[in-house]
Amino acid sequence: MDIADWRKKIDEIDQQLVEILNQRAQAAQEIGRLKRQTSMPIYEPDRERIVLEQVQQQNRGPLQHRHLVQIYERIMDVMRNVQKDEIVEETPGSGETEFDRDLKD
Repeated sequence: MDIADWRKKIDEIDQQLVEILNQRAQAAQEIGRLKRQTSMPIYEPDRERIVLEQVQQQNRGPLQHRHLVQIYERIMDVMRNVQKDEIVEETPGSGETEFDRDLKD
């Protein structure tokens, strides 16, 4: 394959990644709703540690574990923001919310 073929392959993979990341975001939104209903915190370091351990165990390369961890740390950071958005959007009333005040602390 030449460079154009490899780039086409990357474009196809990127399309799949976008679809999968959006599926993950949808799951994160649902978890955010459940966390809001049960007053659970958005940030759960133990759960994130487990996710990072699992992806490292599944990694067969060529990505090094540290690179995969960097990618997943960013994914989880974005997904936390998706959950925060879910909580803020559905907070009743107008003006500053308790969540807004927590963010400023």
